[in-house]
Parts: sequence; structure tokens; C-alpha cells
Amino acid sequence: MKNYLKLVNFEFNRCAKLYFVLIGLTAVSQLIAVFVESRRYLSQVNVALYQDKIPKAQFLSETGEMSMFWIVNNAWFSLPIIICITAMLFYSFFIWYIEWMGKNSFIYRLLMLPTARMNIFWSKLTTIALMIFGLIAAQLALLLIEGQLLEWLVTNEFRVDLSIQQLSESSYYLAILIPKSFIAFIMHYGAGFGMLLIGFTVILFERSFRFKGMLLGLVFGTVAFLLFFLPTIASEVVGFKGLYPEELLIAELVLGLMVIGLSSWTSHYLLNKKVTV
Repeated sequence: MKNYLKLVNFEFNRCAKLYFVLIGLTAVSQLIAVFVESRRYLSQVNVALYQDKIPKAQFLSETGEMSMFWIVNNAWFSLPIIICITAMLFYSFFIWYIEWMGKNSFIYRLLMLPTARMNIFWSKLTTIALMIFGLIAAQLALLLIEGQLLEWLVTNEFRVDLSIQQLSESSYYLAILIPKSFIAFIMHYGAGFGMLLIGFTVILFERSFRFKGMLLGLVFGTVAFLLFFLPTIASEVVGFKGLYPEELLIAELVLGLMVIGLSSWTSHYLLNKKVTV
């Protein structure tokens, strides 16, 4: 456990600077979105009420109240989320290939460490998980801060407050990061980490057998993906309706655990028997 935690600390410190820069840029960009949208709305209020002499009730009926809905659908808000998600997807693969870069590849020292080789595997997966859940936590905190800022900028007679669940349902990109229910969260991120495990195994196939490994990895990844989503494919694509929603959920869970177990065992075998410097 001690060696595993040291590896996690090492892996996270590698990307910490870039990671916190992304979080900082996300915070700044989304705060800008609050100011941009609130100023735009208040400008509309001033023009309608004081220049065009439109009654407040009519303005609210036609335009609606200001809310975080306007902000979460602003490009200043959504663009940094897209950048962060893209960066993490890229780093999920780069986190392995970085070990083989340079004349004196670091993978040699990693493989020679007095610890189980799977600790290297799990430490990389844990690092990605920490980055993802850290981004979620940061986004939740930012939503609370942005909501409070909006309250200061726009009076309650022109504002309606929304819950985080309502905001998640209002923005496509926010819904990817923060699913609308706990069950959806578990399924969403469970599938995501399952795909990440499969991706790690595909990379280890390539690192073990090079060109032949690319083909083996592609076959493994395709079979694992189809098996992982077999109930959904059967239901949504083929049109099979033989399972109730609860049964479909259980089938997805069982097959998902099978694929995760298969990927973990295959990765263990490749790391211990096949991966070379």
C-alpha cells in the first residue's frame, strides 16, 4: 500500500501544474460568463424599462428572469469544460507512453521497483480518477460561487434561482460532468472507468507486442466494448425488448464487472510477462 501511494503521489505531481492551470482557467472563464450574461441582461432591463417604458411584468413575461441557465449555456462557461475533458482523455493515454519517451526511458526504473507491477497500473488509474473527481468537485464549488455572485449582481425581482440538478439538465456539457441523479452518476462514471481500463489494456498490448500488439489490442478492445455494452446494444440498436429496465441494469452491471475483471487480469499478465523496455 505504501509503494502504491508513493506511485500515486509521483503520478499526480507529474501533471499537477498543468491540472491546476486548467482548473484556474475554468474558474476565471466561468466567472467571466457570469459577468457577461448578467451585464447583458441588466442592459436589456434598462433599455426596456427606462427607454422603451415597457412595464416590468411585460418584460418578465416576454424575456423571462435571469438565471444560471443563461450562464451555463454561455461559451465562456462551456468551453473550459470541453478543454478539461479533452485534456484528461488525452492524458489518459499519454500517462503510459510518457514512460517510454527519451533516450533513457523511465519505464525501466518503474518496472525494477520493489513493488508489484500492477501498482503501476492502479496508480495511473487512480491519478486519472483523482483528476476527474477533482474537476467535478471544483465545478460544484464554482456553481455555488457563481450562483452567489449572480445574486449580488441581479436583484431577486429579476432573478430565479436554480438547483444543481436543474442546471445539469440545462447544459449538455455540464450534464456530461455532473449527471442528474446518483444512479446516473454511478452508471456514467462506472462505464467511463470501464472504458479507461480497456484502453489501458489495449496500450499494454501495443507496448508488449508493438505492431502485432496494435492488432491484438484492437481486437481485444472491440470485443470488450461490445461485451460491456451488449445489453444496451441489444435493446437500443437491435430492438430486443425481452428485459425489464431493472433486469437490463443488472445485466449491464454483471457484464461490466466481467469486462473489468478480464481487463484487469489481462493487464496483470501483460505487465508481468510481456511488457518490455
